[in-house]
Amino acid sequence: MTQVRPRIALKEWAITVEALASGTQIMLMRKGGIHEENKDFRIIHDEFLLYPTYEHQKPELLKQPYRENLQELLSANRDENSIEFSKWAKVHEVIEISNQDKIESLYDFHIWTDEYAQGRLHWKPMVPLSIILVRVYDLALKTSVPFIPEYQGCTSWVDIIPAIDMENKTPVLSDEAFEVKANEIKKALS
Repeated sequence: MTQVRPRIALKEWAITVEALASGTQIMLMRKGGIHEENKDFRIIHDEFLLYPTYEHQKPELLKQPYRENLQELLSANRDENSIEFSKWAKVHEVIEISNQDKIESLYDFHIWTDEYAQGRLHWKPMVPLSIILVRVYDLALKTSVPFIPEYQGCTSWVDIIPAIDMENKTPVLSDEAFEVKANEIKKALS
């Protein structure tokens, strides 16, 4: 039977969703959101849809090769009244870091500049930065849902009201390729 029901989604920059979807990156960096409760990010769901957002993305926060990708994303035609979901993610592991050398060791594993990564680390310095390793899947059926005001704002988690077909997911990376990348990140942090 097809599993169709409302889902939770994690809002993330569209350029980051693209990097996750291509297998270029398997990690997220999170510490908090502007409108999070207590401004702290929490992993409250270990499986979620990826909700690509277009606000707050700045080319200067990305490494040079990804700046063009961002310009293409921002200039592409898209319907502002709907959200397209085509990716689903599962948390593989969460690693908390608190010091500069750890963030520097991750440079080769993400699309962001040093300044962005260090800024994430140093914002609220008493709170560790969460490095979230995620396994990303393509959904067989892309689904567009109407944008509603409840989805607006700078929060991380959103309950997607329309049902989304979650059957026939395909990992963007093979088991072996994902494990290699995850182990490289953990080795860099050790």
